[in-house]
Amino acid sequence: MDIQHLQFADRFDGISGSAIREIFKLLAVPGMISFAGGNPAASALPDKACAEIARELLLDKGKTLLQYGATEGYAPLRESLVPYLKDRFSFDCAPDEILPVTGSTQAMDLLCKALINPGDKVVIENPTFLGNMQCIKLYQAQLVPVDSDEDGIRVDELEEVFKKEHPKMLYVIPTFQNPTGRTLSLERRKKIAALASRYGVVVAEDDPYRDLRYEGSELPSIKSFDHEGWVAFMGSFSKVISPGLRVGFLCANKTLLRKCTIGKQSSDVHTANLNQAIVDTYLRRDLLMPHVREICQSYANQMNTMLGLLAKCGGVARYTRPQGGLFIFAELEKGMDAVKLLQTCVDSGVAYVPGTYFYAAGGHENTFRLNFSMSTLEQIQRGMEKLNQIFTANKQ
Repeated sequence: MDIQHLQFADRFDGISGSAIREIFKLLAVPGMISFAGGNPAASALPDKACAEIARELLLDKGKTLLQYGATEGYAPLRESLVPYLKDRFSFDCAPDEILPVTGSTQAMDLLCKALINPGDKVVIENPTFLGNMQCIKLYQAQLVPVDSDEDGIRVDELEEVFKKEHPKMLYVIPTFQNPTGRTLSLERRKKIAALASRYGVVVAEDDPYRDLRYEGSELPSIKSFDHEGWVAFMGSFSKVISPGLRVGFLCANKTLLRKCTIGKQSSDVHTANLNQAIVDTYLRRDLLMPHVREICQSYANQMNTMLGLLAKCGGVARYTRPQGGLFIFAELEKGMDAVKLLQTCVDSGVAYVPGTYFYAAGGHENTFRLNFSMSTLEQIQRGMEKLNQIFTANKQ
């Protein structure tokens, strides 16, 4: 029989793969200025520090770290995460309420595996991170988008959706949101925690960008206002240490966390011991925040340079002004199409991600996402000049 007749699982219906990952391939094109990724800058990756730590760990604990580990995670890391979470995210969490995971992407997958049946409803911000939208879709849930404004997801609309749709879960990125760069206000964080408890909805709080703040004041996490265990907190060291280590964490009530742990057993058995130990060492030696402060200085300069050039860019009607993170979200004038213009831009040597991919129902073809962390100031200057020329030439 012809292999082309192979029948795939229904869960892949309508799933075509990540547009971002496809555009990401453009990074390999010589001379391409890519504002399309979401990677840390190469200069922000602490390769020498990680090499020294890894060597020390392997010489001291190599036999243990090179062996299978517990699915529940590397015990020292679970312990060192407790004060980190209290200091950075303002909530108390015991070691047995923490599950180290292979990137926070796995945390989302495990939550869906534990909670979602086909047809269940999951509320998302509109727009939101494409990767986790795809994860939710693969578990055959119905996406229920709720619009956001400058202060994040609209909680007035959210409560009406909770009443009407009876969702199983809410997925939200509260700080320097992907793709918009916006930050959820303090009052809305409190309100979401209260609504979750009132309506029995699990909140998947995804906060990988929090430490990348360049101005303004830090806000406590949604979970810090959670008194009954409805908020499952997902964090990651991908943006502040290394995405290649693939170390993240999930903090949740023990009942939910146990289900996720069982689900992880059949996914990857455990997150790499050595990688967990490197992150643990970073935390215990207080290396993380000095490193973060150093990279934030550069990122702030890159972001402000891009914002300044965006203000002069022809055809751009409006754009977000983040206080941190890695992304700026922009809107072209009415009638312009960022999807159609992408190929022209790529041919000219600059790339971005069309915003339509971040919306549950598509549309919004005049929007696009820009990343600044992977480009030098000179590249930002040249890339924005190219966008200005192309957008200006295609104004309606």
